[in-house]
Amino acid sequence: MSKEVLKRTTPKSKKNYLKYSVAADISKEKFDGCISVIDTNQHVKVIASRSFKNSKGGFNEFEQWHQNKCKEPIPVVFTMEATGIYYEKLAWFLYRKDYHVSVVLPNKSKKYLQCLGLKSKNDKIDSIGLARMGAEQCLPKWEAPDDVIVELRDITRYRESLQQSRTRFNNQLSAYICAEYVNDTIVEGLKNMIDVLDQQIIHSEELIKDKINSNEDLKTGIENISSVKGLGLISIATILAETNCFKMFSNLPQLVSYAGYDVVENQSGKHIGKTKISKKGNAHIRRILHMPAFNVVRYGVPEFVNQYERIYEKTRIKMKGYVAIQRKLLCLIYTLWKNNEHYDPERYKSNKHPEMQSRSSSFRMAS
Repeated sequence: MSKEVLKRTTPKSKKNYLKYSVAADISKEKFDGCISVIDTNQHVKVIASRSFKNSKGGFNEFEQWHQNKCKEPIPVVFTMEATGIYYEKLAWFLYRKDYHVSVVLPNKSKKYLQCLGLKSKNDKIDSIGLARMGAEQCLPKWEAPDDVIVELRDITRYRESLQQSRTRFNNQLSAYICAEYVNDTIVEGLKNMIDVLDQQIIHSEELIKDKINSNEDLKTGIENISSVKGLGLISIATILAETNCFKMFSNLPQLVSYAGYDVVENQSGKHIGKTKISKKGNAHIRRILHMPAFNVVRYGVPEFVNQYERIYEKTRIKMKGYVAIQRKLLCLIYTLWKNNEHYDPERYKSNKHPEMQSRSSSFRMAS
């Protein structure tokens, strides 16, 4: 039988479809949707693609569109990138309607598209790649944060931006008063700006405390973690807010990678390049752990002092030691929160606690 006759006599069947994958590549004003389906032979087929407004009306059109296209009685999964805060409204819209929503980190989807050999990049291509990713992989379901965590995250980020602005104006003032000609009006204006920012920073810290006290579980967990000398309430609150109280992670390596403390090696054959942390992760976490890393060493917490001195003796670079302390603090906060316990130096000394046994040899190389 010829191929042409076989093609005419063989009916097209949709019963071998496994699941639909609906993706959305989101920007501020619009998002590109794409629907793909995967069959039992692991073939992924694009069914439809379309652009929508990033608004409530666009969300309703998106839902109706996918319902019209996804007619087979098989599972439907939604996939999107965590692009700033622009994805949140659509994610919450779908989550409240009890759809299976997966939110992936941009660097993860970027690497996936690269492995497919896609060299061009635009919103439509990204949505097709996300749809294929959702079809081929079993992505975890998005864990929507509680209202108190969302509000706490917004306040801690607001405080961080105030701190950055204060530093910028303070540096500007310090440099300006060293000039040959100094305008007193400008100096007074900069000082007034710094005073206003100081007041706002104090107010934001009060808001953070009020938000923590409004939730008993949050309050208890932070009190436990605060037993580590050198870790303050603001630092702990920021980490919990940025990680949704660690609901996003099932193990420490995932958390370390999310924060950008994972190690990137550059070695091939006789070539031995520089080994360093990736810094491709949540910058808010790395920024807030900067001072606590200095504090735990300054206050003489034995476990952290010993590690810092060991790394400094090996590398003679202080910041490498402090970066290692930041990572260790993050792992410790995760463990204390998950186990709902106070910090016991003897228990955590020398990695006796099972959840703290995640230090890789590669990270020691980077240190």
